[in-house]
Amino acid sequence: MDEAPLTPVQIGLNAAIVAISAREPQILTVPATPGGSRADGLPFGPFDPERHRTFEAGLRASVETQTALHLGYVEQLYTFGDRGRHRRGAGPEGGGAHLVSVGYLALTRTDADNPEALAATGARWRDWYDLLPWEDWRTGRPARLDAIILPRLIDWATAPGADAAGQMKPPRAARIRLAFGLKDFPWDEERVVDRYELLYEAGLVEEAVADKRTDGTGLASPLGRALRFDHRRIVATAVQRLRAKIKYRPVIFELMPPEFTLTDLQQTVEAISGRHLHKQNFRRLVEGAELVEATGAATTATGGRPAALYRFRSKILEERPAPGLRLGGRG
Repeated sequence: MDEAPLTPVQIGLNAAIVAISAREPQILTVPATPGGSRADGLPFGPFDPERHRTFEAGLRASVETQTALHLGYVEQLYTFGDRGRHRRGAGPEGGGAHLVSVGYLALTRTDADNPEALAATGARWRDWYDLLPWEDWRTGRPARLDAIILPRLIDWATAPGADAAGQMKPPRAARIRLAFGLKDFPWDEERVVDRYELLYEAGLVEEAVADKRTDGTGLASPLGRALRFDHRRIVATAVQRLRAKIKYRPVIFELMPPEFTLTDLQQTVEAISGRHLHKQNFRRLVEGAELVEATGAATTATGGRPAALYRFRSKILEERPAPGLRLGGRG
């Protein structure tokens, strides 16, 4: 039987690299490539099985070449292979092939490598709430949710024939209620991907215009900084994974210096989760989880009374299978 020609497929490796700087969560981006998208993107490299035995080895080599950053903690995130995610013929990221990207989440500290070497590559740290501003609830409900996002989403959900082309999906209005915490549903900080995908489908983010899903008439004001191709969706996936993972694994300490105050730890957890935490409740949570131990030293860097310094109590990894910070209701 004659077979139709197969579309060539290329495997790429993307890294969502997270750090905390000045109490804000950061994502490392690299500048646009000549002849490609004008937007910044995530570090990327093709997988070459002749040079690298594993995907992770290829990822680490690509990141070091592009950013001069030596990665520490890395975990595989998701495989992104949707048709149309990269426009064919759009420069070195994809060529004429369909590009399937294996996404990774990496955690580091901004002081872990040479900042001058990193800056020389053109890579830069960006606040992840510049990319996903509706996710930051640390000072309360974001005003743009009620002023911009929800009215446009509701218009999209109630338009004539809105659900006709998506019979296999729940109705748009139901998806919006669940993702954005409307009516009887609470806001769930872990539904990051659901929220981004709704905004993309509704044509409310710039990537939808670039992908020709909309003409851009709904973009009266940009909803966050765009990234090239589907890299902002990869960031949303990384944020969702990390928000979930800090509740059952001590990965938050990959973002902390060796010694820290409990206030430093709380502000880092708040930065990742996008929510305010009650100080005393948080301290009881940390003490009850036995994740930290006092060093016996203190710091006056806070400008007030000396604050006790703590470190991660690594022995917890031998004592129970899922040590993490099981955050309760909103503080």
